Amino acid sequence: MSALDLRPIAIWQAGATPPAFSPIELLAAAQRVREPAHVVRDGPAGRLGVGFDGQLVVQGQHNGRATYPLLATLPALYPEWLGDRSFLADHGVRFPYLAGAMANGIASTRLVIELARAGMLADFGAAGLTVERVAAAIDELEVALGRADDGLPWLVNLIHSPNQPELEAALVDLYLSRDVRRVSAAAFVELTPAVVRFAVSGLRQDQQGHIHRRRHLFAKISRPEVARHFLSPPPGEMLDALVRTGQLTADEARLARALPLAGEIIAEADSGGHTDNRPLTVLLPIILALRDALAAEHGFRQVSRVGAAGGLGTPGAVAAAFALGAAFVQTGSVNQAALESGLSDEGKRLLAQATLADVTMAPAADMFEQGGQVQVLSRGTLFGVRARRLAEVYRTCEALEAIPAELRASLERELFRQPLDQVWADTRRFFEQRDPRQVERAERDPRHKLALCCRSYLGRASGWAIEGDPQRRLDYQIWCGPAIGSFNAWVKGSFLEDPARREVVQIARNLLEGAAVLSRAQQLRCYGLPVPSSAFQFLPRPLS
Repeated sequence: MSALDLRPIAIWQAGATPPAFSPIELLAAAQRVREPAHVVRDGPAGRLGVGFDGQLVVQGQHNGRATYPLLATLPALYPEWLGDRSFLADHGVRFPYLAGAMANGIASTRLVIELARAGMLADFGAAGLTVERVAAAIDELEVALGRADDGLPWLVNLIHSPNQPELEAALVDLYLSRDVRRVSAAAFVELTPAVVRFAVSGLRQDQQGHIHRRRHLFAKISRPEVARHFLSPPPGEMLDALVRTGQLTADEARLARALPLAGEIIAEADSGGHTDNRPLTVLLPIILALRDALAAEHGFRQVSRVGAAGGLGTPGAVAAAFALGAAFVQTGSVNQAALESGLSDEGKRLLAQATLADVTMAPAADMFEQGGQVQVLSRGTLFGVRARRLAEVYRTCEALEAIPAELRASLERELFRQPLDQVWADTRRFFEQRDPRQVERAERDPRHKLALCCRSYLGRASGWAIEGDPQRRLDYQIWCGPAIGSFNAWVKGSFLEDPARREVVQIARNLLEGAAVLSRAQQLRCYGLPVPSSAFQFLPRPLS
């Protein structure tokens, strides 16, 4: 059936402005997302157009003014309405938008505060920071945004720390003692008592039998097997152990068996930092189907919402995520280039120059021995090449002393810029304060000692990028995915091209506004209107 075969549902009479029929008029019409749009036909077999004012009339009663067969009426479309309305209600925000955590405080308190005040969620980048530094960040957020019960909402990150389970547990102790309500769990491959404890603490049931979460866990996943852990009730034996040690009440454990562990799932496609490089159009439908299957299997009365992340650098990508069924979207790489991020100005300048292909995979500091990788910027920095070189050294050498002399001299000159004996002395001092067990193990295991020295370069490289160390510019580790390249191409020629004007709220508002415009253009095209291709190119503009 063609658009011309659609039967009219009513007669529509134009108001002061006639309907839009030409491509130029339809281009302007697609921008008017906040007004109801009426799809009309110009005569019994004429062209299709869209009108914005006027009224419905009875056949023959139109007082001489132009009338048109009405084929459809599209209600107003606001950026606020693109996702799941329950997400807005449960978290007290205006927009279905989350700025993800970027480690070492790159997702800064300033960034979180600005987005919270604009009606969005943002996630403080706690990964890589000490418990004391995270506590100080919570202080800042509470002063600026208020306490949990009467303030604006925000998140803080909890990254899986397989080599430092005590750090993970200490962070959860902090979050519970400070009554933090929202935490994002990242890089988990299996559940730990700490993440289960956070999600389950404070569960209660009202007189109608509805279970209420005091704390909201956002689980960032990129594989179905990991998503399954968070979309199911926590393991019974883990709950029982937490009750025995007094970390949960028996009632909390009982209620936890009737809920998925995480109320919010973030399906993370190809992204910066830790990533499996999966396309969003492949990953998100699989996770949504898994969510529904597990909800049916367990008979959940409350199901998890699934948001989308990874590759969201343009309005088209954001619109596509919502069209796939995302309840909300999470951005990352584009926020690292924002004024409010904790990255140095030089790092932001490098990001602003990146194209789609200017990213590469490199060994991860926190999962170096396991072969974990992160996606980083490749343009303007040699970090990726040098980090892979260290991974090769670890693969082929059993100890620092086993590194061939010529290679050792090259590493000391180009990467470490000091003798390897001094590298170990500095690394030892760091871990004696952070995790003394690593030093004890290194004294017994020469290969672990080698790994810690390699990790010292990987870990410090992100710090050099944050500080903007000019002596280490070629070693900057800047986590980002290809979304930064698509973002730079989109904003070229607009006010957002200038790194000095990339305010995080303006980035978010333009992405959402553009997604609404593109969604409306697609709606009109679905009804057969000859929408010009330029209607799918939203140009950034300052938005209040």
